[in-house]
Amino acid sequence: MSEVETKKKDYNLSSVKNALRILKSFSMDDSEKKVTDLANSLGLGKSTVSRLMSTLASEGFVEKNPENNRYRLGLSILSLASVCTSNFEIHKEAMPVLHQLVEKTGETSHLAILDELDVIYLHKYESKHHVRAFTHIGRRNPAYCTSSGKVLLAFNDEYIIKKTLEKGLEPYTKNTIIDPDIFLRTLEEIRNDGYAISREEFSEGVVSIAAPVRDYTGQVIASVNIVGPIQRVNNHSIPSHIKRVVEAGKTISERLGYIRFN
Repeated sequence: MSEVETKKKDYNLSSVKNALRILKSFSMDDSEKKVTDLANSLGLGKSTVSRLMSTLASEGFVEKNPENNRYRLGLSILSLASVCTSNFEIHKEAMPVLHQLVEKTGETSHLAILDELDVIYLHKYESKHHVRAFTHIGRRNPAYCTSSGKVLLAFNDEYIIKKTLEKGLEPYTKNTIIDPDIFLRTLEEIRNDGYAISREEFSEGVVSIAAPVRDYTGQVIASVNIVGPIQRVNNHSIPSHIKRVVEAGKTISERLGYIRFN
C-alpha cells in the first residue's frame, strides 16, 4: 500500500470514528445540537463537523430542525435501535418480570447494564403514581452513586472499580459516598447481601434498590431496580421491596439459563 493510500485509509477511519462520536454525544437531556456546539465539545473543526453532519443526514442518521437549525437524531437510528433491542435476549426475558415488579411495589423499575463507568437503562416500566423519579431508556447515570451501578461495579472486575476510583467520586448530594475506603466496603457489603440501596446518593429525595442479573454462566451482566421518592421508598417499605427486587433479579437470571442452588 502506497503512502497516499495509507493516509487516505487513516483519514477514512478517522472520519468514521468522529461520526460515531457525534452520534454518541446526543442524549435525552441534550437532544438537539448546533454544528458549533458539536465542534467545541468534541474538539473538531467546524468544517469537519459540518461535512460529517451532511453525510449523516443524507443517510437519515440525523436531521436538521428547520425552526432552530439544530441537528437531532434521525429515523435510521430508531430502526437500528429496534433491531438491537428486539434481539437482546435479556430484554425479552426481563420485560414481564419488570412489569410484575412494578405491579407488586408500585414503583418504577429498570433493567440496566454497565457501559464503561456509567449505567445505561435498557428497559423501563413506569410507576402509576403521579409523583415519580424522572428517568428514561438510554439514560446514562454514574455507576458509583446509583443502586444499579453499585451492583454492577460490586460484581465486576477489579480494574473497573479501580478506574472508578481513579476518575474520582464526585458528590451529587450530601449522601454521595466520596470516601474510597467507605465505597470499597460498600461494594463488599453488596456482594455479601446480594443487593444495593442508593438513599439520595444521586438525586435528592430519590431512593432506589437494585439486584444483580446473571447469565447462564453465573456472570452478572445486568441489574434490575426499583426507584421512587423517599416518601414511599422508606424504612417501612424497603425490607419488602428488597425481597421483591432480589427475587426479580433471580427470576430474570433463571429465564436466561442460570441455575440457582438456593
